[in-house]
Amino acid sequence: MTRYPDKFITHEHPPPTPDPKIIVINIRAEYAEELEKLQELSYPTLNPAEHIRAKHYLRHLEVFPEGQFMALWGNKVVGSTSTFRTNMDFYNNVQHTYWETIGDGWLTTHERYGEWLYGADMVTHPEFRRRGISKLLYDARQSVVKRLNLRGQVAAGMVPGYYRYSTEMSPAQYMEKVAAGELSDPTMTAQLKNGFRYVAPVYNYLDDPYSGYASALIVRDNPDYIPPP
Repeated sequence: MTRYPDKFITHEHPPPTPDPKIIVINIRAEYAEELEKLQELSYPTLNPAEHIRAKHYLRHLEVFPEGQFMALWGNKVVGSTSTFRTNMDFYNNVQHTYWETIGDGWLTTHERYGEWLYGADMVTHPEFRRRGISKLLYDARQSVVKRLNLRGQVAAGMVPGYYRYSTEMSPAQYMEKVAAGELSDPTMTAQLKNGFRYVAPVYNYLDDPYSGYASALIVRDNPDYIPPP
């Protein structure tokens, strides 16, 4: 059975109000190429070898279509998120790498009866940030969590603001300060504001020097979860 900590650190500040012109729908195959371009635009410091490509998005729709979402502003894709189901042991197995976790981009790690919804990514167009897109996408993921009666969402989020403090502290120390509200990170702070709780650092998670090659393991619980009999 999945084990997870009883206590985490969270924030109480609300996220920005979503732009009413932006809608979230399940990803459709005809947008795969545009989604690939959005990956490159949104994650310029990430090793291109770890970008999700159009061929991956098409495979995601075969593996777990109800867990894939995109945000539209008119006909323009301004955000997306890919997810899969998994089981997690937060005490003994938190260290993992991004590319292995998402099956080299193919989501071959999807577990049909997994207890948690793992967020493979969260993408927002740089020109549309601070419009509540991530909140809309996180809420769409949470709707899947509740509908499938999962324990919650889990993700390993980038900490792109770490490079500013890399000579002063370790990635773990930086994450703890961000979680405590002493520092602000472009990604992690937004995740905390969207209901996530910081759990632990994940080292050598992705090939991004700005994040110190590390990520923050975060959880958003499902308050309506009903344990199976």
